[in-house]
Amino acid sequence: MSGLGPATGAAGTASADAAPERGEQRLRRAFARAAEAGRAAFVPYLTAGFPDPATNLEAARTLLRHADVLEVGLPYSDPLGDGPTIQRASEAALAAGTRTSNVLALVRTLRAESDAAIVVMTYYNPIYCYQGPGGVGEAGFVRDLADAGADGMILPDLPPDEADTLIPLARAADLATVFLVAPTSTDARLAIVTQASRGFVYAVSVTGVTGARDEVGVEVASLVARTRAHTELPIAVGFGVASPDSAREVAAVADGVVVGSALIRTLGEGGDLEAHAASLAAACRR
Repeated sequence: MSGLGPATGAAGTASADAAPERGEQRLRRAFARAAEAGRAAFVPYLTAGFPDPATNLEAARTLLRHADVLEVGLPYSDPLGDGPTIQRASEAALAAGTRTSNVLALVRTLRAESDAAIVVMTYYNPIYCYQGPGGVGEAGFVRDLADAGADGMILPDLPPDEADTLIPLARAADLATVFLVAPTSTDARLAIVTQASRGFVYAVSVTGVTGARDEVGVEVASLVARTRAHTELPIAVGFGVASPDSAREVAAVADGVVVGSALIRTLGEGGDLEAHAASLAAACRR
């Protein structure tokens, strides 16, 4: 493996003598490495297939030079949790022919080149309707996602108390299940979500959809603190982190900083993705 990731990378290259980390272990180690280096983990998001497959692959490689964890978005026609930037990216990717099989192929390619942690963000419908080499539905999707080399999946529209069949399948395949908490989550809800999560917990900074904002929600610190009371898992904050300033603000209180829409916009406009990712990763230092 080439060891793409910060320092240069945060991920580094696996020892030839050690069994390769995967799944929850690789995710936990990614966050631990970042903490040991005095920073929050940088978690960039990339919609698979956008703006076209070749450009997308190079963009993924660029982000992996700076990422502790790469979040690959599976394009979906009805992304209820996403704002206009990621919605448009998903629409473009789908129109260009990107399907779940292409997303898995992208993950497989990246895994062959890098030992960085990789998670796939997917809505539940593509899992439910999945047909692939490993089978159909949840079992087939989990089997093929693990076989491609992913470490886990972020599930924005699947409540953990409705994932009673998916969670055991993911555990058996050593795939982390990452569920979301929000400023509106009650303490009882935080307990349910954190108990079902593995790898890390995704904290939504605002009540709303994804999208670059001028500043993150004022409730971020409180949400992170309340979530920590229920789990020892790392907590990554996303939705609205767009600039080095907002990344720095989140890094001061959270274990990870997720940036999506701002990077997708840079990619779509033909901007300098390398420089943008580097500036955000640098801002994760405490």
